[in-house]
This record gives sequence, structure tokens and C-alpha cells, in this order.
Amino acid sequence: MSRSATLTFQPMLPLIADNNRLRLFSGTANAPLSLEVARYLGMDLGPMVRKRFADGELYVQIQESIRGCDVYLIQPTCHPVNDHLMELMIMIDACRRASARQITAVIPYYGYARADRKTAGRESITAKLVANLITEAGADRVLAMDLHSAQIQGYFDIPLDHVYGSPVLLDYLARKQLPDLVVVSPDVGGVARARAFAKKLNDAPLAIIDKRRQAHNVAEVMNVIGDVKGKTAVLVDDMIDTAGTISEGAKILRKAGANQVYACATHAVFSPPAVERLSSGVFEEVIVTNTIPVAEENRFPQLTMLSVANLLGETIWRIHEDSSVSSMFR
Repeated sequence: MSRSATLTFQPMLPLIADNNRLRLFSGTANAPLSLEVARYLGMDLGPMVRKRFADGELYVQIQESIRGCDVYLIQPTCHPVNDHLMELMIMIDACRRASARQITAVIPYYGYARADRKTAGRESITAKLVANLITEAGADRVLAMDLHSAQIQGYFDIPLDHVYGSPVLLDYLARKQLPDLVVVSPDVGGVARARAFAKKLNDAPLAIIDKRRQAHNVAEVMNVIGDVKGKTAVLVDDMIDTAGTISEGAKILRKAGANQVYACATHAVFSPPAVERLSSGVFEEVIVTNTIPVAEENRFPQLTMLSVANLLGETIWRIHEDSSVSSMFR
């Protein structure tokens, strides 16, 4: 069975409970996370009717007055990404037409984030297209977690608060007190993320895996840059999709002499054959957060899921109270 843990903040619950302008609603993508966020804020999720017509069209109706309210809609755009994205836009439109004062789309996982630039001719920059769709639907601001690339923040013409799952992951790793720790980036593109991670783990040493990608979702690992022999290696990434990159990275770390290999990522996309690769025994532990729900059949003994509900709840409260969000990560 997988394990779970959470990061503790100190919310100002009376302020939230007494503020009748704050409304929290959940899409269908990750209802358990939304319930945790609501619990942290000391409030209930707003009532909604959601249904699907025979032809596949979605229907959403807000079942309480939100006129003049600050509305937060929690909906990661994970698999099935198109359904969840469309549901989010319909929720936004319904709130706009119900005269909400401000609508914030809370997107723990931002789908299409990897389509953030053109790598060949005649391609779409879909991450920008999705930003346009959310804005045109009527969102006033966005709260996103661990975007695949920082440049996506610039795709929005409305305010965007970008938060990180790293405090939850770092808190868990710090409590484990792993010996001879080395933080490893699975590719050159993730070096900045891994370096920031290593700095917060008492300036742990850093290693990099050099890989060459042959096709989408296929990675060929070449070699390790840095010393991992006799050490506990922690592979850090923003997401685990098919787990090709991170599992091949773990194998080469083992060959390079690492005693133990851990995987850390915010988003557990877990497209097939991720579960088979992650549970093959190459990892001591696979540590992810609950930005994306993981089905029971996709859980395995090495999996640990940490909750980001308190982190999101604290961020929502700070946005609502016009307080600093960045100070949470200093």
C-alpha cells in the first residue's frame, strides 16, 4: 500500500469562516484534493450540478448566489485533459455570468504544459492556446503549481500565482534524514529545479544525467555527470509521465554506484507503462504529491503520496487577503 503525508501550515480559520465573499468550488478532476483544501480553510465546497448529456456535452450549474463573491475553482487539467479543461472553462463561464466579483482558476496540474514552444515547423504552442482559452472564458487570475516551464507564466494576460510543491517534498525528505545525499537532475533542462532542491537540503551535492531523446515519451540515457558512488541519489523532476526518463536514470545511477535511488516529483501523471517501471525494484521509494489523483490500481508498495492541500489552501487565503504568496517559499 502507498503511504501518505502532509505539510502543516497555521491557517487563520476564523477569518476565512467569517468572510462571506469567499467561495470555493471543485471540478470533477480531483475532488478529494478540493475537499482537503476546503477543510484547511474551514469551509465547505460550494454546491454545483454537473452532468453529461447523451451526446457527451457537459453541463454545469452553480447552486448558490455568488454575486459579488471571490470564487476559486479547483480543477487540475489532468487525464482526460480535454474533458477537464472544458469543464473548467464552463465553470468559469457560469461564474462570470453569475456576476462573481473575481474568478480564480486553481490549476494544481496544468495540462498541455509540455507544448510550450515550437520544436518543428507547423506545430501549435498549445500551452499558450490553453492560457488564451482560460482567459477568454472569464478567469480573472490563475493559481498554478509547478508549471513545466517558467515561461508559461508569460502566456497569461491576467495575474498568475505560481507555487511549488517542493516545500512538501523537502519537508518529507528532511524528516527521513537520508545519508550521503546527492540530488540528481534527470536531464539538463531540470538542472535549475534540482539545484534549488539541493540547496534547501543543506546544500547537498548535485549530479546531472545526460540523455538524448529519440522521440516523444522515449528517452535514451547516456551518462552521469557528478559523483554518485556510495551515495543516496534523489532524482527530482516536475512530473512523472511514462517514467521512461526517470527509470532509465535510476538504472544508470545504480550502475554508477549509487547505494539507493529515490524519485521525487510533484505531478504523478503515470501514463502506461509508468507503474510497471516504477515498481520494478530500481527505486527505494517514489515520492509524489496529490495534484493528480492516482487510481488505486496504479498504486504500488514503493509509492508515497504527499498532500499539497494545505499549501494550496494557504495560498488561496493569502490571495484572498491580498497577502504575499512568494514569502511562503523563502
